Amino acid sequence: MVEHGGIRVVHRGGSKINSREPVVTHDSRFLLCASGESVKVFSTSTEECVHELRGHTDLVTGVLIRPSNHLQVYSCSADGTVRLWDFTDGILIKTYVIGYPIYSIHASAYHEGVIFIVTPMQGDKRSELFQLVAVHLPQSGDQLVEARELSAVMSDVSSNPAAIAFGRRGEYIVSTKGLQLEVYFFKKQKSNRFYLKEDNKKGGKNTFTCVACHPKDDCIATGHKDGKIRLWRNFSHKKEYTYSILHWHHSAVSSLCFTPEGTNLLSGGIESVLVQWRYNQESQRDFLPRLGSAITHITVSPDGALFCTSHSDNKIMIIQSCVKVSAVIQGLVKGESVRTDLMVDPRSKSLVLNGKPGHLQFYSLQRDKLLYNLDIVQQEYIHESGLEQFEVVKLAFDACGDWLATVEERKQKVTELELNLKLWAFDTQTQSFVLNTTISAPHEAQITAMCFCHATDSQTTMLISTSKDGHFKAWQLVAPAHTEDEGPSWSCDFVGAYHSLVPECCCFSPDGSLLAVSFQEVVTVWSPASWELLTTLSQPPKAVRDLCFGRLSCSKYLLGTTANNLLCCWNLLTCSLEWSTSMDVSLLLADPLSENMAAFCCQAGSTDLFVFKPSEPRPIFSHKAVCLGKVTRAVFAPREEMLESCEESSQWLNHSQLYFLTHYMDLMTFTTKAEEDRLMASSKQLVIDDSVAMTPFHLLLGKHRQQENEDALSSLSAERTALPQGSAAVRELLHTPAHVLPSTSFLCSMFVQSLLISVTDTREENKHAEEEMESEKEEEDSDGEMEFSARGAEQTSLGGLAAAEAESETPALTKAQVRELRRVKKLDHSWFAGLLHS
Repeated sequence: MVEHGGIRVVHRGGSKINSREPVVTHDSRFLLCASGESVKVFSTSTEECVHELRGHTDLVTGVLIRPSNHLQVYSCSADGTVRLWDFTDGILIKTYVIGYPIYSIHASAYHEGVIFIVTPMQGDKRSELFQLVAVHLPQSGDQLVEARELSAVMSDVSSNPAAIAFGRRGEYIVSTKGLQLEVYFFKKQKSNRFYLKEDNKKGGKNTFTCVACHPKDDCIATGHKDGKIRLWRNFSHKKEYTYSILHWHHSAVSSLCFTPEGTNLLSGGIESVLVQWRYNQESQRDFLPRLGSAITHITVSPDGALFCTSHSDNKIMIIQSCVKVSAVIQGLVKGESVRTDLMVDPRSKSLVLNGKPGHLQFYSLQRDKLLYNLDIVQQEYIHESGLEQFEVVKLAFDACGDWLATVEERKQKVTELELNLKLWAFDTQTQSFVLNTTISAPHEAQITAMCFCHATDSQTTMLISTSKDGHFKAWQLVAPAHTEDEGPSWSCDFVGAYHSLVPECCCFSPDGSLLAVSFQEVVTVWSPASWELLTTLSQPPKAVRDLCFGRLSCSKYLLGTTANNLLCCWNLLTCSLEWSTSMDVSLLLADPLSENMAAFCCQAGSTDLFVFKPSEPRPIFSHKAVCLGKVTRAVFAPREEMLESCEESSQWLNHSQLYFLTHYMDLMTFTTKAEEDRLMASSKQLVIDDSVAMTPFHLLLGKHRQQENEDALSSLSAERTALPQGSAAVRELLHTPAHVLPSTSFLCSMFVQSLLISVTDTREENKHAEEEMESEKEEEDSDGEMEFSARGAEQTSLGGLAAAEAESETPALTKAQVRELRRVKKLDHSWFAGLLHS
């Protein structure tokens, strides 16, 4: 089995936008942030992503406005390159090849042509020791430049960008790590180091967490693990330094930032409160509370008008001078774990999974944007550690997206378990799901699996749930029998069991005629029509963990994985084992639009992917080590447009795109070289309008206008009457400076008259045409022979004229112009000869 190099694993949808602090442009109109392997440009007013800078081949680890040009931005990546972009046009200007993974980037306006990056210590294979180096960017006209001239500035620094900051006028740079504060002075080319004790007298934790420098004074602000902020002064003298302490946060300070003028210091942490301290008047503080989740980064626009805070739930909030929140840019919400499976909403084609506590999030993979949150628990979440609260643990959609089933549970003690099964109906008016039925305690123990019957021609809507209480239940949608005002509701239609064994998983066949339920090492196959047990498929001892029916031409196969690392395929026509192989499959899933199936296998601390068809013994695609750790959540998402790849190794990506969650909660996907080139080409075609953000409505309107222009050009013909050339009123209005324009009353009549020109011309032309037709008719009656000879000469002259026009490629004369020439030809020009003789 060979890996195919044409397919690459990338951070495409749902990437983190809170991994590094965002950057606000100098005009405060755009916000730039690292997002997976690209840099996203958001509008601060509309919250829309107006541009995406693609080109890196690994995670982007830093974004920085170029100090010497405010319309250009640097981005660094773990792929060992620094790229310079024109973010307004999305053009890659230059790529600097460093050769080492880069974890953060820093620059100062007082260090022209030099950037500072954090890379692993040379020779350190464990990547635990990092150094700050200065990179001299060579002046070259080439787009790809080798930048190998590195100068070490500091050793043993933190890889966290919040731990490094430039001082006043770029005279020094500060680094914090552990209990050490280091200040490097560029003129002296030496460092001063300051150390704190691990614990103070009151048991506080003095570990450094972040640092910021005052833009105009020699003052360093450091955040600490115990919530304190220290303001360091006189640090140019190693023994005469002083510091003062500010304390409001009860937990670690995650970010610090001074305003551009240095009048205020901003701080944030796990309390979800933005604190604004008055510089030199620290007793005066302003608070902006209830920001939703812990603050991870704080940044300020160059003009000080906007504050931006990144949060732990993968969102960025834009705040107007610590007064009110003006915009929220929400990415895919990523908690510590995802209890539900990854699902695709059949209606919106969005990814659905756990979001905020007690919610489900609907996330658009095409637009890479959160659509909305659905409150499932419908209870206020209390932020307190150790408090058990309701969590959404299971979800399932029916085939059309009309029904959503959720399971929420709360386990207060070992013996106490609260369960709720909720059925939600889609409301076409509100375009959201509305709670229809709540079933308290649907089972006596935890629910292990849940699935809908996805048969499109099924007469009834059915839901199956399996539980550790040894039973599986069939829930059916029934119409009300009492009054017509009540809507349909759900009730239990059947309860099944098998020899007191615990069911682990269940699935329906694509046509809904079979239901497979695994009871530990036995797979049972039932008929949903009569609830008759059709057959059992026995196993080598060990429980079955996953069950999947084949699709389309492979619908006769049933596949399952076992706890003793076996992948088995049964033929349902013969009720026998078709084939089996030894694989430690952590997740098995089927593509709903093709025969392909994907198996994630855990081996040696990483996960491998195998894509295969149940009818063929060999995989059609394999990829070693797609990520570290075990993959337990993945989904096939249908494409909007078919990929139409011709290569055999990538044809499995034509209909659907495979997304999976890593152990570190990163959403990854697979992409081909052709698809990346197409995305790059389409992103380059997007040009940011100075006045309008690239919203979906703007894209739709622009496409409509472009189509109108194309239709107008295609229907343009020589017989079409030309518009009036140049209205004096319009010209004066558009091209004359406002302070020298004549009065509006003077231009009004001219402007109105210009609007009526085309109608007048058309009437006059029709009048002239009628007069000419009458005169021609009279001449035909009185002078037939002369008309015949004149027509012959006219045809000859017109034929020569047409030939000349064909040679010069000029447009042919219209009928009106031919009639005008004929009329001029018959005029009496004898008076002109008299003028010449006189």
